[in-house]
Amino acid sequence: MIRCLAVDDEAPALAILADYIDQVPFLKLVGATTNAVEALTWVQQGRADLVFLDIQMPKLNGLQFLKLNGNKCKVILTTAYPEYALEGYENDVVDYLLKPISFERFLKAAQKALALLPGAPPEPTTLAAPVLAATPPPGHMFVKGETKNKYLRISYPDILYIEGLSNYIAIQLPTQRVVTYQTLRELTETLPQPPFLRVHKSFIVSLDKIRMVDGNTIYIGDKLIPVGETYREQLYRLIRQG
Repeated sequence: MIRCLAVDDEAPALAILADYIDQVPFLKLVGATTNAVEALTWVQQGRADLVFLDIQMPKLNGLQFLKLNGNKCKVILTTAYPEYALEGYENDVVDYLLKPISFERFLKAAQKALALLPGAPPEPTTLAAPVLAATPPPGHMFVKGETKNKYLRISYPDILYIEGLSNYIAIQLPTQRVVTYQTLRELTETLPQPPFLRVHKSFIVSLDKIRMVDGNTIYIGDKLIPVGETYREQLYRLIRQG
């Protein structure tokens, strides 16, 4: 088990990292903080094997953190700025993740870390430390808003359906439509299934919101959503199960 510390000065980004870590069986979240100095102290005490580290932070930025780290643990950089990639790799980072980070890309970076840390010890019970920030409760997700550093919290029960628009998705809620930069494939990896189910190359629906299914058409409110042939069998199997 790889002991992970998530460090980001933006709470929504920190929540996403914590959620992703919780979904990977060989990762264990032992701390999450917006304070890079606090995180460095934790690392120097040997309480983490792997740090997911933002670059742009007050007091101590990610690149300064790397220099002070002294190879005490492995680091995966998480940032919205691609121009720091070369300097990051020069400091021997495991990987460089650009925001918004998909779960698929996150998992690939985690697997790289696993290859480098095959013998990472489990967290000793005698040295267990409190999580520095609470792990987000299930039942919601954060999506990137229309401006830099803006994230919207969306509750899963509010989602009617999600439509793929090339590299964007449109999340349909009862009173609004939220468009964000992400692919439908990436989102499929993170949504709880059920109630969410991909029924077409361009649509994910909430089974709880289906009013009727008629042949190859799903009715959610007044919206008619096509069912792709690839997804038809799974849809009808879940419907028959109630």
